[in-house]
Amino acid sequence: MGESSRTISRRTVLKGLGVTMCLPFLESLRPLESLGDAGKAAQGKPPVRLAVLYMPNGVHPQFWTPKGIGSGFELSSTLAPLKNVQSEILVLTELMNQNSIEGDGHYVKVAPFLTGTAITKTTGHDLRSGGVSLDQLAAQRIGNLTPLPSIELSVEPPTTYVDTNVGYTALYGSHISWSSPTTPVSREVNPQHAFDRLFRTSGSGSGRGASLNDQSVLDLVMEDARRLQGRVGQADRLKLEEYFDAVRSVEKRIAFDAQRRKAEYEGDPLARREIERLGGRIKDYYQDPARIRERGIDHTEQVRLMLDIIALAFWTDSTRVATFMFGNEVSGRNFSFLPGVNGGHHQISHHENDKGKLEEYRRINVWHVEQYAYLLERLKSIREGEGTLLDNCMVMFGSGMRDGNYHSPYNLPIVLAGRAGGTLATGRHLVYPKKTPLCNLYVGMLHRMGISVSRFGDSTGLLPGLDDPSFQKAGAPESGA
Repeated sequence: MGESSRTISRRTVLKGLGVTMCLPFLESLRPLESLGDAGKAAQGKPPVRLAVLYMPNGVHPQFWTPKGIGSGFELSSTLAPLKNVQSEILVLTELMNQNSIEGDGHYVKVAPFLTGTAITKTTGHDLRSGGVSLDQLAAQRIGNLTPLPSIELSVEPPTTYVDTNVGYTALYGSHISWSSPTTPVSREVNPQHAFDRLFRTSGSGSGRGASLNDQSVLDLVMEDARRLQGRVGQADRLKLEEYFDAVRSVEKRIAFDAQRRKAEYEGDPLARREIERLGGRIKDYYQDPARIRERGIDHTEQVRLMLDIIALAFWTDSTRVATFMFGNEVSGRNFSFLPGVNGGHHQISHHENDKGKLEEYRRINVWHVEQYAYLLERLKSIREGEGTLLDNCMVMFGSGMRDGNYHSPYNLPIVLAGRAGGTLATGRHLVYPKKTPLCNLYVGMLHRMGISVSRFGDSTGLLPGLDDPSFQKAGAPESGA
């Protein structure tokens, strides 16, 4: 852990063979040198974190928008799972990406979701998003402050085929994070690999490294942990126990879910034949081919493990930037594990106003919101400083289109949660003028992370009212704070 004569580093870590475990903020580890009251307050203030959760294929528009505006709003049936965190959210109406209007219905909506730019139509040789995404700009500016600049997660591997119906590579539908206009950032779909990114320093493989990866990270840092627990106060010992319990729980759930998934696939004749057709190359059962994903296996636990990993990463300040894709755009993920749903997400989103399909569509949307609520409630349950971890986050949830049937780029379904260190006045439904740039929101989010930009994407100014509890509805586009 390392000794210091008068201070202990803010980023104190526990170390073991092949493991480095960052710790949550602990009062006992606050620097002791004389800084003056202002200096101590500034140093002790938790950082602001950013997470973006992307849902493919849009929403059932009639069941999305809340009733009422301002703080007196009533959650819609789709947003009902957010009732326990209603005071922590902002539902933002009438935002859009101007550069997603032209072109194919899906691909031009997802690739520029966080860039606000126009993509280049290509079958793959000239991949170009038009800009750097919101999360990656943040990672480039502040990523040096944390062990990981950012983490990018999903539950589906990227699709690489060419959609001959529209002449676009499906890679555009697999990425919202772009480190440059031509470089999409790879996502991790296996919870074990995502967990290892946070805690393990040795690679997996044969021999000694493989045996280490079979051990709990807590077991590998136990000696260091015991020394630390003897040096901190009672309150911090309880906080450490809570953190260790959370890490152990995620580890156990990852192992169980991997065993369940392997058993389900190998017990399914169609899946087994698909694996044999591929020459047995599917060793990672999260990197499954599309035909296996269409079997309708419940992937809720995989999603929640990924969200718990984001919570652990933010809790320990391992990173301050995260993105998560619930699926690729045009995803055919089978949601038959949900009661009353029978079929794939993309197919159902093209409901053609059929009442039965519309209800299935709504139920899929509700499931996505339930997972969002799961993360928000988890972040809210973790104490940090004078408040909660959620108080120091911005967690955005949304889709690149309104209605999957019409591929509408207008009035996107967007929710922003967390108070960003006290700079967001939450618990409101805010309505903006039609066609207000979504990137106006992004400029304000970057500012709240200490990143100064005058413009981003197609922004025209700052989105008004985010910090004003009395603000409900904008009469005209504004560029104020």
